Amino acid sequence: MGAKIHQQVAPLPTELTILKHTPNSFHQTNLHETLQNKAITDLILCGAMSQMCIDATTRAAADLGYNNTVIHDACAARAISFNGIDIPAEHVHAAFMGALSGRYAHLVATKDIL
Repeated sequence: MGAKIHQQVAPLPTELTILKHTPNSFHQTNLHETLQNKAITDLILCGAMSQMCIDATTRAAADLGYNNTVIHDACAARAISFNGIDIPAEHVHAAFMGALSGRYAHLVATKDIL
């Protein structure tokens, strides 16, 4: 049941982890309070899936007043189908990144953030 963090990216014993159960990382977690307590206002987001966790968390963070940067080429999507239309993963990803760009986040490439 669930998923495990890959050993290569596992948090150090001194690093804080926040367990979430929904795509929105703020929903029913202490993430917002933790960030507020540390006076963090700027977030960098990446991961999977563009159309789920990245979208939900980025929008929620923007609504809470955070300044978001999404590393668009460090996010991934999967192909989906709706109403008999098959949508390739790259189109799903592009549509969600396009929707987040501007109002909800500043989008950058990995090479530009390193």
